[in-house]
Amino acid sequence: MELLAPAGSFEKLKTALYFGADAVYLGGRQFSLRSFADNFSASEMKEAVAYAHARGKKVYVAANIFARESDFPALADYFVYLREIGADAALVTDAGAFFLARKVAPDLPLHISTQANTTNRYAAAFWREQGAERVVLARELSLAEVGAIHAFCPDLQLEAFVHGAMCISYSGRCLLSNYLDGRDSNRGACVQACRWEYRIRAREEGEEYPIEEDARGTYILNSKDLNMLAHLDALCAAGVCSFKIEGRMKSACYLATVVNAYRRVMDGVLSVEEGEQELRKVSHRAFTTAYAFGGASDTVNSTNAQEAGTHPYVADVLAAGEIPLVQMRGRFRVGDELEILSPGPSFGKTFFVRSMQDEEGGAVEDAKLVMQKLRLACPYPLAPGDILRLVPRGK
Repeated sequence: MELLAPAGSFEKLKTALYFGADAVYLGGRQFSLRSFADNFSASEMKEAVAYAHARGKKVYVAANIFARESDFPALADYFVYLREIGADAALVTDAGAFFLARKVAPDLPLHISTQANTTNRYAAAFWREQGAERVVLARELSLAEVGAIHAFCPDLQLEAFVHGAMCISYSGRCLLSNYLDGRDSNRGACVQACRWEYRIRAREEGEEYPIEEDARGTYILNSKDLNMLAHLDALCAAGVCSFKIEGRMKSACYLATVVNAYRRVMDGVLSVEEGEQELRKVSHRAFTTAYAFGGASDTVNSTNAQEAGTHPYVADVLAAGEIPLVQMRGRFRVGDELEILSPGPSFGKTFFVRSMQDEEGGAVEDAKLVMQKLRLACPYPLAPGDILRLVPRGK
């Protein structure tokens, strides 16, 4: 069973792999549906593939825009390049892009994006006959429907989203961004208009009225976050072979927390309940299982766009040693209690900050300079890549 994580930058790729992802998906500077992620240049992508392969991991590259005529010359070169650098698959939506990839890079494995709306066994069989190795299933499917597809196409790999933000539109095919801001969501420039607060207006009076839900506002198009951590066995039984986490634009701490929780639950190191507690430590919306068990009446998050995590991200560990070197990411002080986020044995350990020094050896009482490097004593072993989180007072 594969745990597949997003990599919006090289830093996040390293984070995802360090915390236990078996594979990552990423995008280049063009042809991907996440233009606002940092993304990868051609040389960075080559380096990323080599980095992952050296660790026995895989890299899938998104080329999942809805292509226009002007895209194809550069897209052809792109597919050839992906084959040359050893990408483990290209992720495509557009039938024309799929056709082109098969022509110019016939040995490049192809995965069909969730944007292609594969919702039934015949669509899945069609893509398999065309040469697709894997289909990323539409989010709108129930587990029963997934099982039917797998029974009909047992040799086709099925990938499904298990965690993260969901688009309010059908499998992500949205024009709100185009209409409201002139940016094409189907070509990677979505402005997340579904997350905005909306008001109704009485035209004849020229007055505006909020659509009352509570004091925080109303978000009538805002979906909850998907969370299938408690149902991984059911997904596996239905035929899913790859669990996909959403979030190429999320923070490294969010990514580390979610990947770590899923990895540990999959490996039996954490219980589902313990994993759920971890997931609530980072910023998220209310959770839902969406369509997995039939209808999706609980998917709209109408009262609040975001729920704050309980344990803020405060530092990255840069170097181990008797007094580890960390880099500040959020404010903390001497006397605060910190928790270690790590794929290693120090995971979940907490300690109080007794003292810290800057790189010149000067005492620091309040870490408030963004990205400042500090020496911080810790009673537990730390490793580069570990993360420190602030334990809320009273916990």
